[in-house]
Amino acid sequence: MGAKILVIDDDKSVRDIIVYILKNFEVVAFEDSKILKSLDKCKPDLIILDNWLTEWASDATGEQLSRELKSNPVTSHIPVILISAVSNVKEIAAAGLADAYLHKPFDRKSLVGTVENLLHPMEFGPVVN
Repeated sequence: MGAKILVIDDDKSVRDIIVYILKNFEVVAFEDSKILKSLDKCKPDLIILDNWLTEWASDATGEQLSRELKSNPVTSHIPVILISAVSNVKEIAAAGLADAYLHKPFDRKSLVGTVENLLHPMEFGPVVN
């Protein structure tokens, strides 16, 4: 099996679509960010993170979670793709120190290309959104 990808999105249909599109990878999907507290057990090679999680009011936005992951020396090496339907997702991803971003709805080619670029940058070239 390929790289392990952690998907965090509160929308089941989005999670299901990502799992289906990335079927050549080991994809683990969750509806909330609580899994981030046990990354040492999950050990993902890449994280796809929704910016607006239903639980965000009590926890954090994807931007905040991404910034925490990228600022922590233990998790900073894990590529993060921030996904959102908001028009300023590029700015949100930059503020969250995410490695890449995708606008919802995204297409199969964009998702797979972004994932491949982050997991194998030397093979596929720079990440372009």
